[in-house]
Amino acid sequence: MLDPAGAAFWPARRILIAADIHVAVPAQPFGAPAHDVRDARDARGALERLHRLVRLYRPSKLIMLGHAGAAGPARLQKDELARLNALGREANFLWVGNHTEGLPGTYVDVHREGPFTFRHAPVPRLAPREIEICGALRPWASIDSKLRRIARPCFVADSSRLMLPAFGGAGTGQDVRAPAVARLFPRGLRVFLLGQEQLYSFALEQLGRVAEVA
Repeated sequence: MLDPAGAAFWPARRILIAADIHVAVPAQPFGAPAHDVRDARDARGALERLHRLVRLYRPSKLIMLGHAGAAGPARLQKDELARLNALGREANFLWVGNHTEGLPGTYVDVHREGPFTFRHAPVPRLAPREIEICGALRPWASIDSKLRRIARPCFVADSSRLMLPAFGGAGTGQDVRAPAVARLFPRGLRVFLLGQEQLYSFALEQLGRVAEVA
């Protein structure tokens, strides 16, 4: 199940999955640069969305693809770290791909469960019958509406791979037509564009092109 908030839920195992949450940013002093203030605001928003999803789905496990952010928990604001620890008491955190010391849960490089292989960064070639769930590339796509072109984060999928959008760090990403993304889906791809309350599904040929978003 793909959620418009940018996470996936596996009902049979009660597992909630998100990629690149990026909540471990330092507290921002008065007069901090605008991009630092934006990063802190995005981190708070990501935690709020994660909290809502935990309340909605009641998962037993949270699989986080990628680390929580470059700054590390030592510089995470105390109330945000407390919120992560509270979520960790409701569901077990499993951090896949990067080790960020001091956060709740356990850390692995790769996690395999049922038919799925969970990785932070996708691998170029999958093993036969392997189904990968990954993040790292922070995919975006654009579509022309009646009034304007809309560019948003998206899920990207084919029969053997599901790539999740970045759950945190709004405003950064890569065009799904960029070689870094497109070459991972040699048989074609389908995107699920994030909306306010629903996803919008498009085949690759229906999409407009967006430059790399930074």
